Amino acid sequence: MGGDEVILLNYWMSMFGARVRIALEEKGLNYEYREEDLQNKSPLLLQMNPVHKKIPVLIHNGKPICESNIIVQYIDEFWNDKAPLLPSDPYEKAQARFWADYIDKKLYDSGGKITWYKNKEDAEEGKKELLEIFKALEGALGDKPYFGGENFGYVDISLIGFYMRFHAYETIANFSIEAERPKLMAWVKRCLERKSVAKSLSDPKTVYETVLKFRKIRGLD
Repeated sequence: MGGDEVILLNYWMSMFGARVRIALEEKGLNYEYREEDLQNKSPLLLQMNPVHKKIPVLIHNGKPICESNIIVQYIDEFWNDKAPLLPSDPYEKAQARFWADYIDKKLYDSGGKITWYKNKEDAEEGKKELLEIFKALEGALGDKPYFGGENFGYVDISLIGFYMRFHAYETIANFSIEAERPKLMAWVKRCLERKSVAKSLSDPKTVYETVLKFRKIRGLD
């Protein structure tokens, strides 16, 4: 597997792309990173993901794999000789997939109500939903260091990319995630101590400034 060609098409502030970067880093893989301009998508991106035309896309020996959680599972199955990301037990694996699916179905939309609000009611509604989602996730985390127990894994990878947006959520909706959901923020800090996470996430303050720029472009401010 040493001769594998691995290319990642991504956008720097994507929480979904961050999942793939973290998984690749956890496995200690060498890969080529290619930044995409989402306003002017490359022919390669359109060719490799003709259905959704979205990042991230992992290109492994010329073959594309799309959708971030599916890519993470692929990385775990193909490079299965080290740093397992999904549990081997079928029940625990099903639970991990449930929570990753929950994060996908809930968090992006609720967070989007805050970042792309048209009026303050939208942002307030997004904040309430976000805190409910975080409460459910704290319940799933329990007293474990990571969602999978002692080992950093699939659910942690699914969620931690959203940390890049936390500063934007808090500043726009005027609340503190640490004050409201301290257990979740303690988990965030544990994750950030991992080299794979720290080097794969963009600075939340830079992300917030970019969100403000996009709000102006979209005519929201």
